[in-house]
Amino acid sequence: MLRKLNITQSKDPLTVLNSYPEHISARLHELRELILDTAEETEGINEIEETLKWGEVSYLVAWGSTIRIDWKSKTPDRFSIYFKCTTKLVATFKKLYGDLFKYENNRAIYFELDEEIPKKELTHCVSLALRYHKVKDKISY
Repeated sequence: MLRKLNITQSKDPLTVLNSYPEHISARLHELRELILDTAEETEGINEIEETLKWGEVSYLVAWGSTIRIDWKSKTPDRFSIYFKCTTKLVATFKKLYGDLFKYENNRAIYFELDEEIPKKELTHCVSLALRYHKVKDKISY
């Protein structure tokens, strides 16, 4: 897909995504595309950095909160999208979407490997994270 969004890559995040078993890599690429599509559709975002933080593929925009995606061998049947735990993001997602998602404390939404991702709702969550410093005073939990 040809994007208008400028994606700056550092520390070779795609090598990490592609290093996982194929069925896991495919699910993480699905999250990656959702994040990049959301960033491209979000007004005011022209650039996103795709990098590694703590060994996890991470996404940063100028006025957003960091988003990370990963799979852990200690929980082999699930993959996660992580949000900064000191924000109100996951608490807000819980308030908005209740048990539609499964949560890991105040830091992540996780999915079973065979689970369908609720794309519309997750896109909204990602949009809030990408705009966090502009909307944080308007969201509550």
